[in-house]
Amino acid sequence: MKQNFLIAVAIIGLTTTNAYAQPQKDDQPTTKKVFIDVHYLPAGKVSFKDVAAAHEKDLATQSKYGVEFIKYWVDETKGVVYCLSSASDSSQVTKTHAEAHGLMPQEIFEVTSGEEAGTTGKGTYFIDVHALGESKVTAGEVAKAHEKDMAVQKKYGVNFINYWVDEKKGVVICLSQAKDSSKVIDTHKAAHGLLPASIQAVKQGN
Repeated sequence: MKQNFLIAVAIIGLTTTNAYAQPQKDDQPTTKKVFIDVHYLPAGKVSFKDVAAAHEKDLATQSKYGVEFIKYWVDETKGVVYCLSSASDSSQVTKTHAEAHGLMPQEIFEVTSGEEAGTTGKGTYFIDVHALGESKVTAGEVAKAHEKDMAVQKKYGVNFINYWVDEKKGVVICLSQAKDSSKVIDTHKAAHGLLPASIQAVKQGN
């Protein structure tokens, strides 16, 4: 009987060791994706202060859905709000917005981010959007175009800060600083000729 007991203890010990050695599915890291969601609110009816308050509610709720809201930009004149976040899935972003304040985005882009450059402390922030067509642009192609922008930006007094690419939808979103929007357009035109479908002066929040 003593021998049987020792064998049983050994088997339990091996089983326990194997259980701890096996990776637990629940502990596996979740790959985060980057998203930009866009809210189209009534023109002239939204203030930066209002969006900042809504953003604070997002921050208070985001951990429940595994979301991290990073930055946001507001065009008060046109009532457009852009939110930059990371999450495992776009549905988690919309769930956070829904619970936090109920303001749902009309568009959401899963994007690849460029390498962020520093701000200059001068000039207005601008977001310009290029609509190139579904699956008609790659992140690599946009990276090359961005390098061309940066090579000529000083000539026009522009500072390109970053860009984001949704390859599936063929949308590129650029963030820059400049004296006025025409300087941003002139830079794109001189660098590679790809002109934006829209450009907006925005205020940035973190």
